[in-house]
Amino acid sequence: MGPRRLAAAVLPQALLSLFSLSPRTIPTLPISLYPIPNFRRHSTGSSTQTHSLPTDNARGGRSGSLASPPVQPDFGEKIDVNPPKGTRDFPPEDMRLRNWLFQNFKEVSQLFGFEEVDFPVLESEALFVRKAGEEIRDQLYCFEDRGNRRVALRPELTPSLARLVIQKGKSVSLPLKWFAVGQCWRYERMTRGRRREHYQWNMDIIGVPDVTAEAELIFSIVTLFKRMGITSSDVGFKVSSRKVLQEVLRCYSVPDELFSRVCIIIDKVR
Repeated sequence: MGPRRLAAAVLPQALLSLFSLSPRTIPTLPISLYPIPNFRRHSTGSSTQTHSLPTDNARGGRSGSLASPPVQPDFGEKIDVNPPKGTRDFPPEDMRLRNWLFQNFKEVSQLFGFEEVDFPVLESEALFVRKAGEEIRDQLYCFEDRGNRRVALRPELTPSLARLVIQKGKSVSLPLKWFAVGQCWRYERMTRGRRREHYQWNMDIIGVPDVTAEAELIFSIVTLFKRMGITSSDVGFKVSSRKVLQEVLRCYSVPDELFSRVCIIIDKVR
């Protein structure tokens, strides 16, 4: 049984810049800090990471996977202190707002009996291609790792959810009610309020055959908005149904075997 999910909820402008049009945690990729001789700002502390280079062991093997030593940084070169294009920093005043928002996500999810899960930020590239088609590669931060595996930073959470459910198989009993708040990445054209890095809040119900799952999800989102002081004049809902779409396509003589491909095309259009 496929996951039942709320299709979309649009938040007011006051919160759009925080998580890129998605009520959608949080781990950030580690950054190695290098000394910058000409940087005159004083700091009371710092965080650094050190990485040892691979060496040949006594048996002729390698203790690491690097093929060659990294290029030494040029300390005389000026470094751009802005974050990479499409990303953002969270200074204390923004972190307070983000923590408050994410805490409301978690409290509402738990209020409705959902359990929290999380997935790797780095996933197999094939996982996302399987769902969205080959075209998704142009929107992925993807690369080949040192084990010659094609991997990508996750652009959304749902494929990872499906992978975990399949992995667990019969070891979990249905229905499942899981939620996650995760950092996602999409390499696409940026627009106002939409960056290449965003956060996604997922609430998923798996194993409920009727529309009570959708009703519960909508009610949980309404509960969140009421807690935050958001009213019907600020926000609206759009709910999709694959069953309704399938019946509409049958009226236009679209064969059932093409349904998945048509869904991908429609998803790109909307």
